[in-house]
Amino acid sequence: MDVYPLIFEPIIKPKIWGGRRLETALGKPLPPDGSFGESWEVADLEDDQSRVAQGPAQGKTLSELVTSWGEDLIGRAPLFDGRFPLLIKFLDARDTLSVQVHPDEAMAARLGGRVHVKHEAWYVIDADDKGFIYRGVREGVNRSTLEKAIAAQDVESVLNRIPVRKGHCFYLPSGTIHALGAGVTVAEVQTPSDITYRVYDWNRIDPSTAEPRELHLEQALSCISFDTAPFDGEQPRHVASVWTAVTSLVRCDSFVIERVRMVGGVDQGVLTEEFAIWIVLDGRGSVVCAGRDEPVKFQRGDTLLIPAALKEGRVQTFEDSMWLEIKVPVASSLTGFERPDRGAYEESSPFVPLNVPNKPNATSQSSQG
Repeated sequence: MDVYPLIFEPIIKPKIWGGRRLETALGKPLPPDGSFGESWEVADLEDDQSRVAQGPAQGKTLSELVTSWGEDLIGRAPLFDGRFPLLIKFLDARDTLSVQVHPDEAMAARLGGRVHVKHEAWYVIDADDKGFIYRGVREGVNRSTLEKAIAAQDVESVLNRIPVRKGHCFYLPSGTIHALGAGVTVAEVQTPSDITYRVYDWNRIDPSTAEPRELHLEQALSCISFDTAPFDGEQPRHVASVWTAVTSLVRCDSFVIERVRMVGGVDQGVLTEEFAIWIVLDGRGSVVCAGRDEPVKFQRGDTLLIPAALKEGRVQTFEDSMWLEIKVPVASSLTGFERPDRGAYEESSPFVPLNVPNKPNATSQSSQG
């Protein structure tokens, strides 16, 4: 089977803090009643497996494709404990999530089993006027200060509360205490782990048990970072051409997130040295490739997995479009080679290489209707 761009059936998760924006804002099919907080778009975990929604591989799990397609799917990206190296979700917070933390490397190594390090990032898709997140502790807060705040049920007083709006992106490395605020919808990119330690849950009662939800204070306090230095990995960079603009948002050892904007009517090649995930934020388009007669169409709310070995891939936009492109960093094929002496180049040359997309043709322009 030739590889092709994959869209998976969403795995919808009911949550006490969730709402209905997954349906109204992102087009996810929800049951008629209930509150739903998460749509898992790309998942390869023990208990949650994404299944292909369309095409020759329809019904197959991501785990099965990792095995059968191998490097044609993931390229040189390393597996994460034998699994696909990313977990992609949408989150809709009608109410504020629990204050929580994820395991760091030391805890994951000590406990083993299903406990894995968990780094993540949030891209804000939508936010109310007063939308916010909590991220990290305030200057001067230590473990003792936090324990006193927990005992007094005043945890928010020691956390950094950050106003957010559409388009903001935040890196949350393991060990970072955090909470997604009410009225905020995000795309979440993370390493494939579902371990969360709750520090505080606003005294909510779980309707299924009529009891407060479980907290995990011992585990949380053993891995919370009290470092207040600026977060590494958030150095925005912007590159633009006539038809495309790319903004680098987050870069860490586990993933790279870029925002791609492309005007309507573009038809250009898809570079696929490694796999990529596209989280579509706006617009409509399609991806065509060798081996498939039908294009893979996409629209707002879709998540595509672009295999590393995609052949003759081309993206066509029917209207102005925007998506997040997520990749896993891999070692350069030039690692170990010395850099050439700068003096070997002609310093006076006014030219620099540019990767300019093809000019939109009549066919792609007419497809906008």
